[in-house]
Amino acid sequence: MKHDCHYHPGEPAKWHCGDCQVHYCSRCMPDADVRQRRALCPHCSKSMRYLGAATEVVPFWNRVGAFFRYPFHTDPLIVIAICTLVPLIAPANLAGILVWLALAFALIKYTYEVINHTAEGHLKPPPVSAAFTGSGFSIVFLQLLVFILMGGLVGAAAMVGGPILMMLAVAFVVLALPASIMVLAMERAVGPAVNPMNLAVLISRIGAPYFLLYGYLILLTLASGAAQDFAVNHFPLWVAQPLAGFLNSTFTLILFHMLGYLLFQYQEELGFASDIQDEGPTEQQHERSRSARFDADIDMNLKDGNYDRVLSMLKEALKKDPENALRIGQLYQLSTARNDVAELYRYHPRIFGWLAIRNDGENMATLLETLQQAEPNFRLEDPELAVQCARTLYHRAQFKPVLRLLQDFHKRFPESDQLAPAYLLVAQTLANGLGQWEKASAFLTFIQKRCVNHPLHEQITTYLEQASKKEPLKGPKASFAMPDQEG
Repeated sequence: MKHDCHYHPGEPAKWHCGDCQVHYCSRCMPDADVRQRRALCPHCSKSMRYLGAATEVVPFWNRVGAFFRYPFHTDPLIVIAICTLVPLIAPANLAGILVWLALAFALIKYTYEVINHTAEGHLKPPPVSAAFTGSGFSIVFLQLLVFILMGGLVGAAAMVGGPILMMLAVAFVVLALPASIMVLAMERAVGPAVNPMNLAVLISRIGAPYFLLYGYLILLTLASGAAQDFAVNHFPLWVAQPLAGFLNSTFTLILFHMLGYLLFQYQEELGFASDIQDEGPTEQQHERSRSARFDADIDMNLKDGNYDRVLSMLKEALKKDPENALRIGQLYQLSTARNDVAELYRYHPRIFGWLAIRNDGENMATLLETLQQAEPNFRLEDPELAVQCARTLYHRAQFKPVLRLLQDFHKRFPESDQLAPAYLLVAQTLANGLGQWEKASAFLTFIQKRCVNHPLHEQITTYLEQASKKEPLKGPKASFAMPDQEG
């Protein structure tokens, strides 16, 4: 069943809190331990259930093309080639029979590895080594035992109830065979794989898609038989035999991959959780940091309308890291949205610095107007920050805020080395922005008389000449000429 995240509609849920009845996506749970399937609910701090990819997996009927491409990856092709071609060159004696049996066992083992591998979320085939190494060869004997017991079930039905009950038993066995194979692959036990109640429960939990898959499997079986029959009737034996073996192995891998994918698709209904392992980044690659957890908590509290809680969180974060630009920006946006002038005023030095770094003259002008409406005598008390903000405002054509910001700068900061840059900005604003050349000249003259030792002093003459001609105040032209050097 598909569940969307409570806080991000359209985003598939990965976690579910049974106490709060809330679903969370990966963005809400950046600190979750996906590998261990552990996470605590952000609201009640209790353990949550991991949903895996159950809410985002593509239905198997939309991946038919991928199923048919599956056997043609490198690893399954090598397995098929070995199991098909080696028996052809094996000697026609006891050793050859043993080789054939060993390869048949390897191929069956590999097909069951395909089911497990797919059910765990691996959409690419298992490696070649899965067919020939490690444990798991007992699955062949377990499958034979399952077939024997199913045959015994049919025989017992015939003895007890006659032909009618026997036909019903045959119908059930044929219908439940895919379910039996899936159970055997996952549990590696004969009992659950032949238990009628167990198989009926699995089929009922999957529902109608099981019967749809069953139809696909019948078609696959018929297609495999037809293809092998065509190969035997239209090609010489030395070609038909390996070709029929190749087709049989290929269709078998497709069939078992589909069974594994059905388990993967309905993992929630079947009581386990796995995630996509091979296609793109997984949430295991998400940064699990305090910052990510903090951002997720802010996002959820905002969507729940807990604005005071968010403000408290941001203020606490800024106590620990006063210059954190991300938190300053979040506090500014929250305070602006709430029209919280008191918080804007309290944090205005850091907010103005943040806006200056972003070169955001428009919001800076709005903030300045808001604060001056609340406090008519509002001024920035840091001369360097005041000039930095004024420069940002000037380059964004916010001319009147520049003048308000730098008003009486020489009285407020008489000894500051920012006096010359400040009043040069005032002069440029008056001349270039407002066309007030005489007032601009007055400020330039003030710099010329007052700031004799400042590096800008020698450029003021050029600015005054430009002002007298009512030209834009741009200062001296840059020169890249190299001085003559005596040889």
